[in-house]
Amino acid sequence: MTQLLRFPAQNGDGFVVVEVAEDEPGVVEVSRLGTAVADATASFEEGVDRIRGAAANAVGRLRDMPSRPDEISLAFGMRFNAELGAVIAKSQGEAHVTVTMTWRSDTTSG
Repeated sequence: MTQLLRFPAQNGDGFVVVEVAEDEPGVVEVSRLGTAVADATASFEEGVDRIRGAAANAVGRLRDMPSRPDEISLAFGMRFNAELGAVIAKSQGEAHVTVTMTWRSDTTSG
């Protein structure tokens, strides 16, 4: 069963409602009917900023390799949590991030 979690907008103008798993940490049923919306402790933007920071740090570290790739792609799922905002979703019990790096050979002739 799923629950609805309301994240306030950081600027105070509205909110975002996200469907989360019933057993997600920080989700407490606030209605006997189970249909009410619970409030998150972090804003939607704060949650996304955590993921954004993690992605920026990962790309920065990968760009700093001795043989710098021409392209870097990160793919991961985001899950929302009442206490933390957004978290990287797990796949088969572990955090799941797919990294693709591309190097192109120099084809210019001189």
